[in-house]
Amino acid sequence: MLQRPWIVWCLVLIQCLCGAYFLWEILASLLGLPSVPLRWSLRELVEAGASIGLIIGAILGVRLALVAQNATHRAENARRITSGEFATVVERYFQGLDLTSAETEVAWFVLKGMSLAEIAELRSTRIGTVKAQCTAIYRKAGVTGKSQLISQLVEDLLL
Repeated sequence: MLQRPWIVWCLVLIQCLCGAYFLWEILASLLGLPSVPLRWSLRELVEAGASIGLIIGAILGVRLALVAQNATHRAENARRITSGEFATVVERYFQGLDLTSAETEVAWFVLKGMSLAEIAELRSTRIGTVKAQCTAIYRKAGVTGKSQLISQLVEDLLL
C-alpha cells in the first residue's frame, strides 16, 4: 500500500466525501439549510454507499497502520543492529523461536560457522547430541539446514 501512494490519497478522498455528506445532512436538518433533494430510495442508497465508503476507509486505514508498524519494527531492528546491539537482537530472535538454553548456545556456534565436531568439543558433548540439537533448532525455525537458518535470520532481522 505504501508503494502506491495514490491508494492512500483515494482513501482520504473517499472518507472526506463521506464525512462531508453526513455532516451536511446533519447541519441541514439542525439549521434548516437546504438538503440535497433526493427521493427516499435514492437517499438510502447514497447513505449506504457513504457508510460502506467509511467502513472501507477504516479497514484500509487499519491495514496501512499495520504496514507502517511493521516497517517501523524493521527499521528499529536495523538501527539496533547497526548501533552494536546485534547480540541482543539475535537473542530476542532465538527467544522467539522458543529455543532452550542449550539450543541457543548451539545456535550461536552455528551462526559463527563452527562444525558439529567443533561445537561438540566446545560443549563437551557428543556429535550426536549436537546433531539432535541442530535438528530441533532447524525445526523450530522452519528451515532445513545451517545456511537456511542464517539466511532466515538475516532476512527477519534486516528486511
